[in-house]
Amino acid sequence: MALAGMTTEKPNLASDLANEFSRIEAMISSPSPRMTDSPTRSGVGGIRPRNASTLVIVRKEGADLRVLMGKRHHSLKFMPGALVFPGGSVDKTDGIIPSFDEMAPQTARLLFAHMRGPKSVRGARALAMAAIRELAEESGLLMGTRSSARAMPQGWEAFSEHGVLPGLSGLSVMARAITPPGPPRRFDTWFFVTTEERIAYTPPTGFLPSGELEELQWIRPQDALQAGTREITRVMLVELLQRLERDPELDPSHPAPFYQSINRQFRKSMKA
Repeated sequence: MALAGMTTEKPNLASDLANEFSRIEAMISSPSPRMTDSPTRSGVGGIRPRNASTLVIVRKEGADLRVLMGKRHHSLKFMPGALVFPGGSVDKTDGIIPSFDEMAPQTARLLFAHMRGPKSVRGARALAMAAIRELAEESGLLMGTRSSARAMPQGWEAFSEHGVLPGLSGLSVMARAITPPGPPRRFDTWFFVTTEERIAYTPPTGFLPSGELEELQWIRPQDALQAGTREITRVMLVELLQRLERDPELDPSHPAPFYQSINRQFRKSMKA
């Protein structure tokens, strides 16, 4: 899992990208800038956010740092056409799926302390397992450890087919963000981060794109900042680069930022 020696500075950036990077760095350090340029629409502010999870996977290719991203299908109501990390809503059954190992104690404590709604080990576990399930559904990549095949519930059949048990110990919390009022749907999303080495199975074709996430690719964060990414994704890309500068080992005890919108302005706080 170690990423020691990886360069996460801003080498050879064009001036417009350097300016954009600096803008986001300043924005996430400021106490009161807007997180989204989408106006609040009347009648939707009371929408209750759904629990969701996203998985940020880091790959090192020589001196390059890359992350897995894909484009959301244009027919989807939420962020159509946007370049995003794999992820989606948490299912109630995610918390009871068997796994090869469990979350690091620091990760479990962070989730349990700050998760929305009733506090439970099953609920905290569901947040992490949902990220692994969504990755499998949207890309065909199976995060975990090779193990003897065993029957898995609906939605997890690929793990049985390829003899993989989901693994949780390699996941660290990178950030949490609640979608501001305005979009037709709202999500309370936990962003988990891990490394490519935690992938136990890769399809022969590289990916198995779903009807939801397309054009999957390992992309440099700097390139993703110049692609079709929404503001919150751009913030997370910069958060990732800053995290790797401070914490190249992705220590699960590292504090994680929490973003939420208050009066159409984002607020950032650090949770540990």
